[in-house]
Formats: sequence, C-alpha cells, structure tokens
Amino acid sequence: MKTSVLAVAVWGRRAPSHSITAVMITDDQQTIVTGSQEGQICLWDLSSDLQISSKEILFGHTASVTCLAKARE
Repeated sequence: MKTSVLAVAVWGRRAPSHSITAVMITDDQQTIVTGSQEGQICLWDLSSDLQISSKEILFGHTASVTCLAKARE
C-alpha cells in the first residue's frame, strides 16, 4: 500500500536554500527529482502543461546529493 504525504513548507519571509546539484526526470515524465547541496531530495509533479508543484521532500543525507539514478525494475 502506498501512502503519500504532501510536502509542507514552513519558514519565514525567505525560503531555505535548495541549491540543486542533480536533476532526474522519471520515464513517464510526470515527476522531476532534484538533489541539493544541502542533502535534500525533492520530488516535483510535472503536469502535461509543464506546471511544476512540490510533492515530497526527503531528508536524512548528511552530504550533498550530487548524483541521482533510478532503480531497475
């Protein structure tokens, strides 16, 4: 069973930095994955009219994410 959690951003007047160091798009071209210098991995929904919205943010890396790759089926 897949459980989805919406990304919620909580900050003041300025958003925290997310210095993108890696980008990947899924085979179905509906999700963009970004890795950041801060160690975050973010998933973004990409609509058919090329609108991007945040989906999930994954935390836990202690170093920069400099490479992304998909797993084989």
